[in-house]
Amino acid sequence: MYDTRNAERDVTQNEIKMSARKCQVFYGDKQAIIDVDIDVEDKMVTAFIGPSGCGKSTFLRVLNRMNDTIPIARVEGAITLDGEDIYDPRVDPVQLRARVGMVFQKPNPFPKSIYDNVAYGPRIHGLATGKAEMDAIVEKSLRRAALWDEVKDRLQEPGTGLSGGQQQRLCIARAVATEPEVLLMDEPCSALDPIATSQVEELIDELRESYSVVIVTHSMQQAARVSQKTAFFHLGYLVEYGETGQIFTNPRDERTESYISGRIG
Repeated sequence: MYDTRNAERDVTQNEIKMSARKCQVFYGDKQAIIDVDIDVEDKMVTAFIGPSGCGKSTFLRVLNRMNDTIPIARVEGAITLDGEDIYDPRVDPVQLRARVGMVFQKPNPFPKSIYDNVAYGPRIHGLATGKAEMDAIVEKSLRRAALWDEVKDRLQEPGTGLSGGQQQRLCIARAVATEPEVLLMDEPCSALDPIATSQVEELIDELRESYSVVIVTHSMQQAARVSQKTAFFHLGYLVEYGETGQIFTNPRDERTESYISGRIG
């Protein structure tokens, strides 16, 4: 299952981009995440795997404060970006989400033109001083999402008119347009066909040259193909975290081994 091409990629210690210490997440009285400690390295793809309902998507949303939008959600512990506490009351969640972008499970382009989908974030954050600068940001973002050549002649057409795979790449372009430092992806290929999935996976590998990428996936094969580090979640706990090759070929915890081999999950 493990893609041996991964073994050839650098798995040396990179700079720590985000960290969690003793992270707990509660929805009302129900605890969804229990004592999670993890360091997410820069310029690397980190995959979160585990059975449905194990907490991997909940923890992903901790990293850009998306749980703030849920009234009954409460997050405890220390979560840092470049050593700074992202839950400090002085931190603006909108500014944080410009630095920690997110791509969701189902493609969700805005009901706007392809151009305006990509330009939305830069406009909000004042990243362009004029049309020429905005045009350059839109083109650069669409190129990064491997979509420019397919849409450059129809930028004023609605983003919702694109195919599913193109819509997801448009959402990736929209996420990278604000020049984030971290890109979170919550099962970004689950609604896509195999060809579109392959395109997005190739794109993820390219994006890690510029960003720290964290991907939640229900597919162990996908985790093995695209990630350098893998974290296995089970029942709200982070059971094991390490180099992807080690997790898939020589897991240290029997729960990880049971999940990898298909006995649980």
